[in-house]
Amino acid sequence: MPEQKWPQWLWVVRHGQSAGNVARERAEAAGHHLIDIAARDMDVPLSPLGEQQADAVGRWFGDLPRDERPSIVLDSPYLRAQATAHRLLAAAGISRDDITFQCDERLREKEFGILDRLTVLGIRQKYPELAEQRAHVGKFYFRPPGGESWCDVILRLRSAIEMITREYRRERVLVVAHQVTVNCMRYLIEGKSEAEILDIDRQADVPNCGVTAYEYDPGRGLHGQMVPRLINFVSPLTQAGAPVTAAPDVPAAPKP
Repeated sequence: MPEQKWPQWLWVVRHGQSAGNVARERAEAAGHHLIDIAARDMDVPLSPLGEQQADAVGRWFGDLPRDERPSIVLDSPYLRAQATAHRLLAAAGISRDDITFQCDERLREKEFGILDRLTVLGIRQKYPELAEQRAHVGKFYFRPPGGESWCDVILRLRSAIEMITREYRRERVLVVAHQVTVNCMRYLIEGKSEAEILDIDRQADVPNCGVTAYEYDPGRGLHGQMVPRLINFVSPLTQAGAPVTAAPDVPAAPKP
């Protein structure tokens, strides 16, 4: 049997609906150019629905056998992700004294630079040349001034995953992060191509508090691999009567 370098389980959860998600939907629906929210992106809190979603998915984790619940929790430093992680653990009945809990800035959302808080209409009006460049280059490689491309996010996530495989092998690791972070982790863990991950992104947004889960299978590949068991799983929300939402955190140009 190969030496196990991966966690036994890895869950990647997007944060619950945020006040920014709500403000973005309102701005887009009204045809506004700017999203009406004053807080920095990292300080945007959960909406009341987002709190309900975090509690619902937390109860689902709490229903797992004790020896199958997360033993390691890593979260983004952004307020909405931290609040989701804290509410999830409380609803699950998991004490922070019984686990390793670590905030990791490498799990933060993609940075959008000068496009932050702009709607699609706002981007086209204020920065038409950037909208044109993004359409030509594609979102995987396009880096807005002051922001990041998907490749930039993937680069920092490679480092985070290396840390997980080095320090948390055979553990049960829960990551609470953001939409682009979830998809970029899928790109790395599942060995997706640019075309494959962008096709996944094009089909649907990652639902708030959706659960993507991987289990280590020693029989896969030369040294064992992580195998997807759940992808954007939202049954805990529907069973609890919490509406499923999937709004992007920030605006972006239309998906190609």
